[in-house]
Amino acid sequence: MSLKNNRVLIIGGTSGIGLGVATAVAERGAIPIVASRRQSSVDRAVAQLPEGASGATVDLTDEGSLDRLARTVGDIDHLVFTAGESLELASLADLTPARITGFFQTRFVGALSAVRTFAPRIAEFGSITLTSGTAAWQPGFGALPVSVCGAMNALTTALAVELAPIRVNAIAPGVVRTPLWDAMADADRHAMYGQAAQVLPLGRIGEVDDVALAYVYCMEQAFGTGVVLKVDGGTVLV
Repeated sequence: MSLKNNRVLIIGGTSGIGLGVATAVAERGAIPIVASRRQSSVDRAVAQLPEGASGATVDLTDEGSLDRLARTVGDIDHLVFTAGESLELASLADLTPARITGFFQTRFVGALSAVRTFAPRIAEFGSITLTSGTAAWQPGFGALPVSVCGAMNALTTALAVELAPIRVNAIAPGVVRTPLWDAMADADRHAMYGQAAQVLPLGRIGEVDDVALAYVYCMEQAFGTGVVLKVDGGTVLV
């Protein structure tokens, strides 16, 4: 299935994996539309993308903001959701209700709200690609990442049934060099990257381009739905 001239909305598309997806679909002739919370981020991302790309702001905690985005964007062929705050690797003792709710707000509630808003605007036989993570299979990451990734996996299968024939899949990255780890101190982050590279079967951590291709695959293929595709360098094997 060709992406040429397809309109692809990437929520969370102004940095990291989302911007990588926008770049990859543009290279295949699609029209990327990137959305995130800050206008400055949108402007910076659009400036890096080929002519024809566009962007808009959206506040995923505000239902009215999603509705305004839908009116601005119009009909689309594919929805990609990569939005998420920096990862929280907190112990159970540090998980206040506010912290738990805040972590789920963007990654789960925001994703489900975006799907609810845009599903009626997706072309027949189009697709939705969500973002999970290998934390779903690795309890050592702590309660928040494990819980939200597990919830995204279950949501993917439920939506694939409810929204058919629109295809709904999710990508589960492993450790990837993106801004999502920026909450960690520089030394801790680089140490974590190094440790992961030593144990992974492929001998390195993931890069944005590695993972972006998986989202492209989920848009281009025509017969897979309800799939959670791991792109993790063998993370769950070790």
